[in-house]
Amino acid sequence: MPLGECSVNKILIANRGEIACRVMRSARALGARTVAVYSDADRESLHVATADEAVHIGPSKAAESYLNIDALLAAAAATGATAVHPGYGFLAENANFASRVLAAGLVWIGPTPAQIEAMGDKISSKKLAAEAGVSTVPGHMGLIETPEEAVRIANQIGYPIMIKASAGGGGIGMRLVEDPAQLLKTAEATQTMAARSFGDGTVFLERYIPRARHVEIQVFGFGDGRAVHVYERDCSIQRRFQKVIEEAPAPGLPASVRQQMAEAAARLAASQRYQGAGTVEFIVNAETFEFFFLEMNTRIQVEHPVTECITGLDLVGLQLRLAAGEALADITQAGIAVNGHAVECRLYAENPAKMFLPSPGKLTTFALPAAGDGVRIDTGVREGDTITPYYDPMVAKLICHGATREEALAKMAAVLAETQVEGIFTNVQFLRRVVAHPAFAQGDVFTGFIETHKADLLG
Repeated sequence: MPLGECSVNKILIANRGEIACRVMRSARALGARTVAVYSDADRESLHVATADEAVHIGPSKAAESYLNIDALLAAAAATGATAVHPGYGFLAENANFASRVLAAGLVWIGPTPAQIEAMGDKISSKKLAAEAGVSTVPGHMGLIETPEEAVRIANQIGYPIMIKASAGGGGIGMRLVEDPAQLLKTAEATQTMAARSFGDGTVFLERYIPRARHVEIQVFGFGDGRAVHVYERDCSIQRRFQKVIEEAPAPGLPASVRQQMAEAAARLAASQRYQGAGTVEFIVNAETFEFFFLEMNTRIQVEHPVTECITGLDLVGLQLRLAAGEALADITQAGIAVNGHAVECRLYAENPAKMFLPSPGKLTTFALPAAGDGVRIDTGVREGDTITPYYDPMVAKLICHGATREEALAKMAAVLAETQVEGIFTNVQFLRRVVAHPAFAQGDVFTGFIETHKADLLG
């Protein structure tokens, strides 16, 4: 049934930029109308121009606009929106926002508030993963209340360790401690940052795996105890614990390990009667392939296009169809197959030579290759737009799909060679160097890749 004929016929997208434009494409294909929201800084943005309607929700600062629940609900009421899609970031994993949307009589396009609360918290999600028989990183899965307790627990786990904010996400709120002398100062700094960024200063400790890979499993739950996995993505190329390049399938991952991880992720989602798209993230020992549950993201991921490319599924479309009440009986594990290889590069407005600091400014030149023939471009900006200092500085996602990894990387090299951006600093030259690096070409990927090869990549 077309969405235009059901309760999800007019969707307010509580987000901005690239992901707002992405959701609009699937909504339009399914016959639903869309409502954009925008801050002062985004008044002339592409997502505003793309939507059927747009509502101003406040000043440029996210806390006064995209994080303003009252303003978002007022925009939905004013436009007659019937559903809300949160995208990623901002309020996407905020259980209170989901509850408020539902209380207003709107359809929430995502997992239930209880699932967001349980799986979005790193401590509770690790406990639930363990209960579902999924291996977790050795560590302490409880609240660290005193400095003395932190010292005792760290000594039990052994150094190096990671201090993590329980409510954090996207690499934010993670600190590495290699020396016991750094522990207390680092723990206090992490707690302070977490309280400021997430309103929750809870931190926990876990073992740090020096040569690790970050591999995640896309899952989709139907809310009735059924769940499927949509295979894995490797997200090991990171700077400051944040992803830069993602690919699917994960290169060099043994088939048995891939299968075990996928089944574990689907089992966890099924155990929670999970509803909608989610991602179960694992840390994998790059030498032994031993894997541990890291966290679950209860939303669509930035890197979801690589999964769509290799499976042919529209993950956002599935989110919308499930929210509209479709049973999705056609989506079965046996019916999901992998076709080829896909790679995604995140083009950022940042200066790699200066610790990847953001580089806001006007896009005086913004020329990207045309989409098609295995090339996909997801962006929320146009030439002449301004990358503001208020939000994440991602400019575009460049995605290439080929029959093999070698073919996908060759296409990506050509796409990056044609990419022209002027007016700001970007990481395009850095991305070119990563894709061309012999170790990356061989699939020797791990989370310390950039640090290990920085002389080649940043020189």
